[in-house]
Amino acid sequence: MSKTKNAVILADGDDRSQLPPVEMARVNADAIYRAAVDVWHHHERHGRLVGRPTLVAEHRVASEMCRLCDDALGGMVQAYEQCAARLHPEGDDAEWWHKANSLWHASREYLRRHDECDRLSSRVGTHNPADLAARVLEFDLEASAVLALRHAAEAYRRTRPDLA
Repeated sequence: MSKTKNAVILADGDDRSQLPPVEMARVNADAIYRAAVDVWHHHERHGRLVGRPTLVAEHRVASEMCRLCDDALGGMVQAYEQCAARLHPEGDDAEWWHKANSLWHASREYLRRHDECDRLSSRVGTHNPADLAARVLEFDLEASAVLALRHAAEAYRRTRPDLA
């Protein structure tokens, strides 16, 4: 099996490090889609746990799943950037490519907002009301970025009806 990060496992189990550029971009965009769906699902699940009696272990696992999904999305975004940087498909490939780029942008924005919220949350010290307002704004922007990620994923999915 290939050791490269962007190797593709085909349906017949064979692996390849190289596919035609458009097909490689499509495979990477599909991976972003699946990672984005996982991010949405696990963050939504974790959000449902907040404010109700649950086990500490369940919160810990839900939090870890969110972190794993965020990391996976970051990896898929980087892989897509590498393979699609100089690609400009036309014709039948143009629609999914534009939606893939929208999904890529939404993924980057979500990851940026999430990192900013983590950075703000990790600060230790005294806080004044202005700090609280800034935190609320950042968390609202992160929630908006998650929703935008979901919408971009759904739009991409409509261009790829055979996507699993």
